[in-house]
Amino acid sequence: MTETTALDLDFARRILAAQPFAALVGTEITAFGDGAATLIVPIRPELSQQFGFVHGGVLSYVADNALTFAAGTVLGANVLTGGFTITYLRPAAGLRLRAEACVIGSTGRQAVVSCEIYAETDDATPVLCAVAQGTTRSVERELSVSGSRTTAAHDPAPR
Repeated sequence: MTETTALDLDFARRILAAQPFAALVGTEITAFGDGAATLIVPIRPELSQQFGFVHGGVLSYVADNALTFAAGTVLGANVLTGGFTITYLRPAAGLRLRAEACVIGSTGRQAVVSCEIYAETDDATPVLCAVAQGTTRSVERELSVSGSRTTAAHDPAPR
C-alpha cells in the first residue's frame, strides 16, 4: 500500500507548478489547509469565449483543481477527482477568478468537496459566477515532486 503524503502550502505549490495546463493559464494557489484551498486564475483575452466572457471550460478546470487540492488537505497528495458538477450562475469577467473549495465530508479514501468561483476586479464586489460540488478519491500511487516537475512512480502511462 502506498503511503499518502501530507501536504503543506509549499508542497501544493510545487504540485501545481508541475501541471502544464495550470502553468498555461497562470494558476496560483493562495490558501491551502484544514480542508480548504483557494486558487487564482488571471483573466486574459485568451481564456474568453465568443462574447468576451471567461470560457466555461476554464471555470470547470479551476473548480476541478480547487476541489482536488482541498481534498488533498484531508486525504494526502495522492488524490484524483472522481466526478463533479458545475452550475454557471453569471458570466465571468474582470481581472481574475478566485475558486474557494472546502471539504464537506470525508472518509479515509474519499471526500466530497464544494467550490465557489468568483470573478474579481480591484474595485468592485466579487461576483459569484459558478458553484461546483464533486467527489475525490485517494489512489495508491507514489507521487514524487522534485523542483517543479511531478511524476507518478511505477505508472508509465499518464492518465
